[in-house]
Amino acid sequence: MELPKFLLGDNTDFPEAIYIVHTDFPRFIINLENDDIEWLEEFDEHDQKEVEAEIENLINAATDFYDREVERYEE
Repeated sequence: MELPKFLLGDNTDFPEAIYIVHTDFPRFIINLENDDIEWLEEFDEHDQKEVEAEIENLINAATDFYDREVERYEE
């Protein structure tokens, strides 16, 4: 089974949080309310450098995904 690259997450225990789950490497969950990221991977030195170089792009992609999903819900 192929998963979508991003998933929208919700939890009533955290009503203000907007969670986006990134299912590709590097897997993570970001809370768009405060940009907190929980990594679901352990990184070696090479991976760490790659992730640091891509983190801004990953956050922007997660935000774009959320905006697109909200627009579709409003339609």
